[in-house]
Amino acid sequence: MDRSKVIAIITGAISILLAIAYLVVVQLLDFRGEMLPAPIDTGTLIPSTLVTVATVITRLC
Repeated sequence: MDRSKVIAIITGAISILLAIAYLVVVQLLDFRGEMLPAPIDTGTLIPSTLVTVATVITRLC
């Protein structure tokens, strides 16, 4: 076999190994169970929204 065929076979083998490793990692992460969303601190949402609205109004005037 010439050099280009050997490189193509090696590259294909590496690609298949990476694909299998990716599937294993995804399965392990999925096996952990249902993902819960992060809690939202509502105390910080209102002031930041007011600051944003005040900034927009200031720039428009």
